[in-house]
Amino acid sequence: MEKVRIAVDAMGGDNAPEAPVKGAVEALGENTGISLILLGDEKKIEDVLSGLSFSRDDVTVVNCSETIEMSEPPVAAIQKKKDSSIVRGMTMVRKGEADAFVSAGSTGAILVGGQVLVGRIKGVERPPLGALMPTEKGMTLLVDCGANVDARPSWLLQFAEMGSIYMESALKIKNPRVGILNIGAEEEKGSQLVKETYPLLRDCSSINFIGSVEARDIAAGAADVIVTDAFSGNLIIKMYEGTATTLLRIIKTGLKSTLAGKIGGLLAKGTLRNALRDFDATKYGGAPLLGLKGLVVKAHGSSKTVEFRRAMEQCQIFYRENVNGKIGERMAEEAARIRELKKSELRKKEQDGDGV
Repeated sequence: MEKVRIAVDAMGGDNAPEAPVKGAVEALGENTGISLILLGDEKKIEDVLSGLSFSRDDVTVVNCSETIEMSEPPVAAIQKKKDSSIVRGMTMVRKGEADAFVSAGSTGAILVGGQVLVGRIKGVERPPLGALMPTEKGMTLLVDCGANVDARPSWLLQFAEMGSIYMESALKIKNPRVGILNIGAEEEKGSQLVKETYPLLRDCSSINFIGSVEARDIAAGAADVIVTDAFSGNLIIKMYEGTATTLLRIIKTGLKSTLAGKIGGLLAKGTLRNALRDFDATKYGGAPLLGLKGLVVKAHGSSKTVEFRRAMEQCQIFYRENVNGKIGERMAEEAARIRELKKSELRKKEQDGDGV
């Protein structure tokens, strides 16, 4: 079977180049089904590679003379820094020289580059970022979590369709439950966006819509796909991360505060470790930008080696399961349905006119 070629932005993120390079190479050692294209400062990349053991046949280093900084205006950066790792990586995906691109760099530049350089699948109005989050029942996909702060009802409908395809194809969740993020379970509650989107989701036969989901029910696994605009989604995911970190710190402090706590902590150490492992978001890799002609995965800016390793595995599954191809088919079916609906409405108007 042909290997999945993954281009990695070695200069993106707080822990670059060590974390992206080491994570990618570790994934290579665990998985013979991928090959790597490491983009960035060649000398810095080689310095990291020199301390690692791997097959050089599966690793290509591409020197890039420029780096897009987090603070740079995304559009200007994409236009001007043609030799940056982000632009070079996405261009490789567009040209078919790479099957996927992973970066923990500037979110804005990745979002702009995804649309401008890689391009949207025909029929997709806006590509969303889909982040996998751990829940009591496994995982849920929060979509959108960072790409479209101001959204429209038709966009959220497509987010639901693309998210369902991703969860069913890549994560093997049959008939995934789709919910819309809301402040209450009742249909009449919510913002204008939610109220207008709700009936579109309810009437969509290609998804398993279960209604509204409140933020407090996400961790319990109330839905497999949660649809929202990027403003709300980003708040949710950061609150989720912050709460988990704080609770862990409080538990550790409490266990160390007394002798009984220390003894209890030692006795429960294995159980706690297993529970925390199941609720560890790092095992899910990054957030794919759904709806593009090629695969682009945005890793968290603070990602460490393990997140990059998981992102490589994520890319392979996404590519092998042909998620983009399935999204393209769904969008084509939806476009055909809308065309037929418009023709039907036009015929009805003509018939009504003839009868007057």
